[in-house]
Amino acid sequence: MNLETATIEIPTADGTADALLAIPSEGGPHPGVLLYMDAFGPRPRLAEMAARIASEGYVVLVPNVFYRHGAAPLVDTSKLTEPDGRGKLFATLGPYMQALTPELAMRDAGAYLAWLEQDARVADGPVGTTGYCMGGALALRTAAAYPDRVAAAASFHGGRLATDAEDSPHRLVGSITGEVYVAHADNDGSMPPEQQVALEAALSEAGVTHLCELYEGAAHGFTMSDTAAYDETATKRHWDRLLHLLSRTLG
Repeated sequence: MNLETATIEIPTADGTADALLAIPSEGGPHPGVLLYMDAFGPRPRLAEMAARIASEGYVVLVPNVFYRHGAAPLVDTSKLTEPDGRGKLFATLGPYMQALTPELAMRDAGAYLAWLEQDARVADGPVGTTGYCMGGALALRTAAAYPDRVAAAASFHGGRLATDAEDSPHRLVGSITGEVYVAHADNDGSMPPEQQVALEAALSEAGVTHLCELYEGAAHGFTMSDTAAYDETATKRHWDRLLHLLSRTLG
């Protein structure tokens, strides 16, 4: 399928968010998918992933959730494949992550969803959302904050999904009406076994249609081929799970 890609601007309550867009060149309108970035932001790898989803017949939007600090790229991601390449960037990225409170993130999510709803190339009806690392929590939060707009939410190697915080994502799942898929990385310090159990329990108690799986042997960040954490086998499994989820819920 031929695709069109572009960098666009989305108006928000706090300014303008830059975003990557991937869309089929023919047919349509197509269902929308909101893809939440990992901490390293929109870059060629995320453009590749957006294009992969779009090739299945979806309009895929990848916003720079750190837009308040500038347009992407905000850091040099050319050395992510080095063993310590990721860690060195968190001196810059850590404050950006802390500044993006759940309140701000969900206010932005409303703008992203509004853009998808208003664009004539996007089919009427709910959208899907998927997120990676920090984006996993954003995907679940968006499904909970906008249950009438989100039919599917996926989190891959997401972290801090079931903490002691009052606004922890797992405490919000009672509002979700769509289907949820969560893929945990193995030995992931940001999502230890006790948090995995707590999230599963919360989803089950809320009656949310869901599947949570542990990808044994896969490290945090396993889908990102431009990092040292990349795992090809786990990433193939991720594509299978994600694309089937979108197909079931969006058509």
